[in-house]
Amino acid sequence: MSAQGDCDFLVKRARELVTEDPWAAKAWLITARTLYPTDFSIQYEMYIIERNAERTASAGRLLYDIFINFPDQPVVWREITVITAALRNDSQDKHAQFLKGVFETLPGAVQCQMLLKATEQCFNTLEKAEMLLLLLKRFPESVVQHGVSLGESLLEAENVEDLDTPVNCFRKLFVCDVLPLIINNMEMRLPASLLHKYMHKAAEFYIGYVTRGPSADAQLQTSPEVTGLKSPGMGRGQRYVIDGLSEKSSVVTEPWERLLEIVSVVGARCEWQGEKGSRTYSELLQRVKELCRYLPGLEGETLSRCCSQIVTCSTLVLFRSAHFYISTVQPSLFQGHSALGLAPWVLLEDLSGVFSDIEVERSSGKHAHKKRKLADGREKTMSSDDEDALGKGRGRHIQVNKTEMPGWAETLEHFRTARESWDLLHSHDALESEFNKICVTWKTESWLWFRIFLTDMIIYQGQYRKALSSLVQMSALQPQQNQNSLAAASNLETHRALIQQASCHYALGEHRLACEKVLEVVSGLVPQNQEPTKPSEEQGRVRNKARKGNDLRLIPCTSKDVLPFCLQLMLACFKLRAFSDSSRDDLALGHVIVLLQHDWPQGEVLFLKAVDKICDHGSFQYENFFNYVTNIDMLEEFAYLRTTEGGRVQLELLPNQGMLIKHHTVTRGITKGVKEDFRLAMERQVSRCGENLLSVLHRFCINEKIILIQSLP
Repeated sequence: MSAQGDCDFLVKRARELVTEDPWAAKAWLITARTLYPTDFSIQYEMYIIERNAERTASAGRLLYDIFINFPDQPVVWREITVITAALRNDSQDKHAQFLKGVFETLPGAVQCQMLLKATEQCFNTLEKAEMLLLLLKRFPESVVQHGVSLGESLLEAENVEDLDTPVNCFRKLFVCDVLPLIINNMEMRLPASLLHKYMHKAAEFYIGYVTRGPSADAQLQTSPEVTGLKSPGMGRGQRYVIDGLSEKSSVVTEPWERLLEIVSVVGARCEWQGEKGSRTYSELLQRVKELCRYLPGLEGETLSRCCSQIVTCSTLVLFRSAHFYISTVQPSLFQGHSALGLAPWVLLEDLSGVFSDIEVERSSGKHAHKKRKLADGREKTMSSDDEDALGKGRGRHIQVNKTEMPGWAETLEHFRTARESWDLLHSHDALESEFNKICVTWKTESWLWFRIFLTDMIIYQGQYRKALSSLVQMSALQPQQNQNSLAAASNLETHRALIQQASCHYALGEHRLACEKVLEVVSGLVPQNQEPTKPSEEQGRVRNKARKGNDLRLIPCTSKDVLPFCLQLMLACFKLRAFSDSSRDDLALGHVIVLLQHDWPQGEVLFLKAVDKICDHGSFQYENFFNYVTNIDMLEEFAYLRTTEGGRVQLELLPNQGMLIKHHTVTRGITKGVKEDFRLAMERQVSRCGENLLSVLHRFCINEKIILIQSLP
């Protein structure tokens, strides 16, 4: 019998005995190894027996022997692959734990050599990177040799794959695992340009992660370990699968905090001014604000380094604060947000002062102007040319229902911080240029959530022309973001943009365009049941003191909140025309009276002014009166106007009443028939006083849409 035959016989005999008498099987193999010390099959069989029996120490010794003596055997690499897979997967499975224990028994040098050779056996880029990462984590000294090359290979793989999002398996591995090892290894001397490149790659990933849209992947339930975190981007169901990674590996906890750590480390290594390890983003912003004061006196490399610090810090604060703001204003835009399904909020002109004293528009050669009260009671005429002065000359107060938005203070503070960061980035040509480069690289023009923030910021600044252009850009982004959304959500989005357009047109004095947009919104709304209204504390203040007239309001984009705003805006548009001293417009005045019914008795003072105006003229014609006026106080007032005590005002409130008067005129000047028709119509109208007023006003907007628009210049 040949030597190989003897070896095969001994191995076979051991296999037969292993189940009945494992000690006898071991004895056969020890004898075989003594006789044939260089035979692989004998030593491998010894290892298999120990591995199957899960004897960690002896299996480790035998694995070490076959790895050293037979490094080229394919079956050895298959076994090592199984072990390294257990190491990478961090599984709690009992067998996986045993395999990890076997690996731990090996000497450090052998572990390192085994991982390096295992890496060489990998042909898949991601698998190879994970293997090398395992090496770097276990042997930090190897980071100097392999860290940067691993990072570059991951970034190169991302470019080769031509992925359309920074939230991919290669970038995630680089940012979350490789980069911290590189930047925290003080033995590595890396150029500042490379550190900045890596930091920006990390920022792009984390921002892309927290702002990822819900349509990108299937929604998953939040895992217990991810809950209770601080940022909107964490702990709110922000859990999805990144292509190429497992569900667990796709989760990134505390993304904003991780990014802040990277910025702090890189800033210290790049010797940023005053960088001592930032603890908060507000500290970052405060530091660069102070640094901005020295910019004019800097030049050369110092200016470049200073600009880089200011732009990087301000950009991150801007996007973080803008994300916090939009996660409240438009929560459905983000992946797995807990508020998914809630209506978006919309920033509009505050029209709660629409019932206050009448401010008559004066016409000018260029376009209509609107008036705003100054603090001392004087009036200044504002045109769209004064927009910059409005926004930058003084702050604007944003009204919000604190009950409906519990975190209103934090939300408005983030809005303020984001605006402050934006202004800082545009305070110097060099800063603006660097910021624009980042925006181009990150393709921020395709970020719908950021466009919404920019639009709100521009509205806050009072730059309404720019805001209208921004809203057009927003609508271009809408379809790709909402293609998989529910129709209801899409309608809310449409309403949100239209109502903001209407608000901007009104602020510019373009009342006809404002009315067109408002009526388009109203046509898609469903009026709610009318609830008894009590003047709020805030409304009381509005009635008791003059407002500046340039405040803003955040309201939920729901029928309940949007319809009242639409009615207020239409009232504001028609009020100026109805009460003009230079001309008489009964149609506009009639529209105003219909609209004043909402929020009654808020508009009582204005209604009485309308009555005074009617009395002054001695007549009033509005044939839609009995179709839409159901307010009992108003009906009583108009009934009184017909009496002798009320001035015997000539009222033409019935359809075709003018023709009837001509047809039936008697010597006293008015027909008994028309008088009787008026009395009966008034009695019918009183019986309608219990109708849902919002339904009546909604019907008014729908049925009289063409007349309403044509009534405005």
